[in-house]
Amino acid sequence: MLDGWRVCPRCGTDLERREGSVHCPACGFVHYASPAPAVCALIVDDEGRVLLARRAHEPKAGLWDLVGGFLEEHEQPLDALQREAREETGLDVQPLEFVGAVTDRYGDDGHATLNLAWTARPLGGEPEPADDVAELRWFARDALPPRGEFAFENSVVLLDTWRG
Repeated sequence: MLDGWRVCPRCGTDLERREGSVHCPACGFVHYASPAPAVCALIVDDEGRVLLARRAHEPKAGLWDLVGGFLEEHEQPLDALQREAREETGLDVQPLEFVGAVTDRYGDDGHATLNLAWTARPLGGEPEPADDVAELRWFARDALPPRGEFAFENSVVLLDTWRG
């Protein structure tokens, strides 16, 4: 994640690399390779099926993913979860139980992410793919797509945690 950092954005001095950070010896600027927070909604219907989204765009277009995305600045995680569910599925959801927190990598640069997941129940209506989703499909707990058909490892780990 820090590979692109060569010079200090404040003063232009060459940066020094340390484990997980870059430092400017001239002005004291420090930047840490911190993960970007993201939310994942395991939207579960009354039949116990989970809603998965097939990605429409890169990275990992065409592969399955959990509904979710990155937090916006000053946004609380559960607000982001509800916003992402609405943007990607058209559904209003009620967050229920915290499933877990899993780190992963995202995009061509392998940016670190911290993925926070909750189960959620839809509050009526039918899901319709929108935003960056090509397809939405309900899957039974014991009939999920194979591991290799998921865009990101965090989805597999979080679904395994949910399934127990």
